Parts: sequence; structure tokens; C-alpha cells
Amino acid sequence: MFFSGLAFAELASLFAVAGGVVVLLYILKLRRRTVAVPFAPLWERILRDKDATTLFSRLKRLLSLLLQLLLLALLVFALGDPRAVETLLQGRTFVVLIDASASMQATDVAPSRMGAAKEQAKKMIRGMGGADRMLLAQMDAMVTPLGPMTGDTADLERMLDRVHVTDARADFPRALRFATDSLRGASEGEVVVISDGALGEARDASGAVSMGAAKLVFVPIGNAARNVAITQFSVRRYPLDKSRYEVMIEVTNTGPEEEQIELSLIGDGQVVDMTKLKLRPAERLPRFYPNLSGASRTLEATLVPLEGSVDVLAADNHAYALLPERQRAKVLVVTEGNTYLEAALLLDEYLEVTEVTPKKYPEKSSERWDVVVFDRVTPTELPKAHALFLDPRGPGAPVKVDVELKQPGFDKIDRKHPIVRHTALDDVNIALGHKLIAEPGDKAVGVSEGASPILVAGTRKGYKFVALGFDLRDSDLPLRIAWPLLVLNTVNWFTGEDSNYLSSFRTGDIWRIPVVAGAKEAIVKLPAGATERVPVHEGRAVLLGLYAGFYELSVGDEKTPFAANLIDEAESAVAPMDKLLVGGKEAGQLGGFKVGVRREIWIYVLLLVVLLTALEWATYHRRVTV
Repeated sequence: MFFSGLAFAELASLFAVAGGVVVLLYILKLRRRTVAVPFAPLWERILRDKDATTLFSRLKRLLSLLLQLLLLALLVFALGDPRAVETLLQGRTFVVLIDASASMQATDVAPSRMGAAKEQAKKMIRGMGGADRMLLAQMDAMVTPLGPMTGDTADLERMLDRVHVTDARADFPRALRFATDSLRGASEGEVVVISDGALGEARDASGAVSMGAAKLVFVPIGNAARNVAITQFSVRRYPLDKSRYEVMIEVTNTGPEEEQIELSLIGDGQVVDMTKLKLRPAERLPRFYPNLSGASRTLEATLVPLEGSVDVLAADNHAYALLPERQRAKVLVVTEGNTYLEAALLLDEYLEVTEVTPKKYPEKSSERWDVVVFDRVTPTELPKAHALFLDPRGPGAPVKVDVELKQPGFDKIDRKHPIVRHTALDDVNIALGHKLIAEPGDKAVGVSEGASPILVAGTRKGYKFVALGFDLRDSDLPLRIAWPLLVLNTVNWFTGEDSNYLSSFRTGDIWRIPVVAGAKEAIVKLPAGATERVPVHEGRAVLLGLYAGFYELSVGDEKTPFAANLIDEAESAVAPMDKLLVGGKEAGQLGGFKVGVRREIWIYVLLLVVLLTALEWATYHRRVTV
């Protein structure tokens, strides 16, 4: 027997002090009670029996004192938290990983898989031995310990209440590495995984996870597999008509039976399209919606199972996207006249185009422009604006103009650059052009045979530029659809309307959202309405996305909305697993927990105190001990 609470010497001192006080109070209390009697013969009986009962009365009073001292001794004994030596030797250490990924929102078990997982964890907590210790951790895109390792069941149950499900995939290898590190050096260490089993392989960039000396235990959750999910969703505006857009969506039946659903597109809160679909088992159905209108900013896709169909996971029935905001840009065109250029710029109603001749350009140069287009004109100095140069010449050009090229072509194209997105320039015929010499840091987007750049993009003094090394009139480029696309892509690249605009992020990833220069911190509003502060690194707010929906990022008065989706077929495949393999070995079953049986002796000591107190109360009122 040993004491894990107060030491024996401290308990003895405490009992001596408290016992002395009890005895003192008991002595002060010793006096014969005054009893009123209605007639004199009773007095004669009391006086006659006084000598005979003196010893018995003293014994009764002594019994009462001993009972009080016994109660005090038991209470002091409980303060020491006594435990048997063998319980210390048999104590186990647990790290319990509770799966909080999106699939744990499935409702095939009541109230949900997460609810069932919490009940399993609660049974473990209540069935722990007196020397057992446990650490609870939530497992989603990261691993979050909910508190220290402890044997206090009340604290563990409070930690369990903080577990909440997310819209992300569980990072199983990271969670296992955390668990094995936490058990390093512990005897009888066990890692308990409470999950539906859709965790993937226990391997990451560092290789396969080794369990070491720790024992792996798996507690399976769930019993159904029928689910339909939105597994792809994206939207973009048309470059030449930004009032219209197109949507790509993919719906997948991850279950074993045929399902019927109703798929709806909702733009700015209004239904744009509604379709009824039938999906065979494991069928992946892509849908493309071209030439849509009726939404200016937000777009949402929802699916609802029809009568007779089953869908146990609601989290993947919604997808969200934000259309790129249409921004107005002031464009100054310096030209002697170019109908092809004017026609291309007129295709975008959000461009405010002003045209001047080269002679009048210096008078307008003091005004603030977003974009300046120089058509066969080269200024003496670069403007304080983004600039497009068509056939530049002279020292004021952003790049040096080298030798003349006869019949150059776009033999090599950097197709990843946003200014040439959706364009076909390979077969453009050019009669005459010039080689452009790019500086370090510039990008040769189009290169003619012989490593001669004819389309260069870069930055000068903080402003972007694009230089085209030939006169439009010396080519058939203006007769092709690639010409207006090239012009509008360039303007969009200048003004920040990236043609690679991301309509939504994916949950479970690290998001980097651009913010105003100089910001150190940002506030993000979550889909549920809560707010949290996030750091800013290199001009971008950095956060780990765990929930699907619409967000709003605030830095001062500037607000940036964005969307996020649960697009993960692995999470939507909700069929539960009945076993878990790590390193080729199957996890064991849970055992050694007996709910309601505790090995802490102090609990039973307190129960004995309560029992003796009840016994003393009964004997006192029946005048046995007084």
C-alpha cells in the first residue's frame, strides 16, 4: 500500500490535530441532559437506577467518541489517495486518437458517427484503472491534443466535450507519429484509434510510420455505405463577356446501390438550374453548364436525395464558389489609329478606354491610368502604370530591340503564363518582326525559331509590362480569336483579374490569401459566423482550412471574400472498415476496461464514511450512543 496524495507523515499530523480538536469538543459536550418528567415516581426510579447505569452511560459515550474518531481517520486516510502497489505496476498509458474528419458526420448511427465515437471514448474513460493515464487528441487535417496526459476521469470527460467534427480529411500518419512520440518511454503504452477506418495508408513524406513498442487498438464506428457527393466544382467567367459564366460540376455515387438525386445551382440566392439525375453504383457523372447568367458573385451547388434513395453524409452535398469580381480599369491607348485594337478593347464593358495620338500623350501622362497601350509608339520614359507595347522601338522601350526577323513565329510558348491562356498562337503568320532581348527576371512568353523572343512579359519599377515584337499589320493575328483574348488577358493580368482565378479552396489545405501590403495580422470570419485572427506572411494571410462555406477576410477596412469546399472522394466514400492495418499488422481490439469498477481506494473509503455516518445518525436518534 502507498499513498499517491498526501504523505503518511502529513496524514498523521493532520489526524493528530483534528483528533485532538474532536476530543476537546467531545469533553466540553459531556453533561447530563435535562429531562422534564410529569410525575414524582419517575424521579425515584432515576435515583434508584443511577448507580447501576453509570458504567453503561460511560461506555455509550465512549462508543460515540470512538465512532467520531473513526470517521475522522477514514476521511484523513482518503486524503492520502491510498493505492495498492500492484495497481502501480499494472497501470497503462493510452493515447486516444478520435477521428474528426468529414466522414464522421455520417448519420448511419445515432446521433452521428462522431456522437458514437464520443460514447466509446467515454466508456473507456469511465473504465480506466486507478493507475491508468490517458491523453485525448482530435485527428483531422492536423492532430490537436485536448489536454495533458492524466488519470483524472472528470478532466478527461471535459476534454472529450471539446472534440468537434471538421470538413477535412484526417492526417493519419501525422496523428500516429504524435501518438508514438507521446508514448516514448512509457510502459504498457497503447494507441487507440476511434474511427470509421477510412484513414488511408500510414505513410507520409518521411516514410512508413513505425509503432515501436506501442500497441495499436482500433475501435470501428459506422455501419452504412450509401452516399452521393459533389466531388468537383468550379466556375469561371467568359473572358469576352464577363456577365456570363460556365460551371463544371461532378457528382459521384460512392455507395453500392443506385441513387436518384436532385441537383440545383443557386446564384446569389436564386435558383439558376435544377436537374434530376440517376446514378448507378460507383458512377462518376460530370456535368457542364455553359453560358449561364443570373449570378454576379456567389454560386452554390446542392444535391438532395429523392424518395427511395439514401445519403448518410450531408457535408458533401454542398459546394460553394465565388465568381471573380468585375473591376473597372482606366485604359489609355496611344496610337495613330488601330481598329483591331479598339475592337478588342470594346469587348470588355468594364474598361474605360481613352484614345490619344502620340503628340498629345505627354499632356495626358499626368493623369492616373491603370493600363497604357502604346501602339507602334515608344515613350521617352516608362509610364507609372502597367503598359502594353505593340512593336516597341527606341531607348524608352522596357526591353532592347535587336535584329530584324523575317517570318518569325510562335515556335515556343509558355502556356502557363496568364496572358496566353485559351489562345492558339502556334500557326500565326508574321511577315516581319524584331527580336526582343529580355532582362533577368523577365519571361519570354513567345519565342521564335533560333531562341528569338517576340513576346516578353516582366516588371519595371513595380509596374508590369508586355512587349509584342511585331506590327499587327504585318501579321494575320488580328484576324484570329487569339488577338482579343491576348489583349484582354494582358489587361486582366495587369489589373489583378487573374485568368487562373481560384473560385474556391479545398478544405484540409493551407490557404494563402493575398492581403494589402504591410499587414501583420488579419481577421477571418468563418462560415458559422465565428471570427479568428490569422498571421500574415509575405503579403498573404495564412490559415489551415477546416470548414466548407463562404469566408470573409478583413484587414482594416478591406474585406476579401472567398469560398471553400469539401472536395474529397475518399471522405465521401463512407463505407466503414472493420479492421485497421499499419505496417502490414492488424490493429487489436479494445479490452481491459470495466465501466463502473474503479481501483481508487479512496472512493470506497468515502462510501464507508457515508455508511458509518448513517449508522451513527440512526443510533443517536434511538438513544443508543447518547
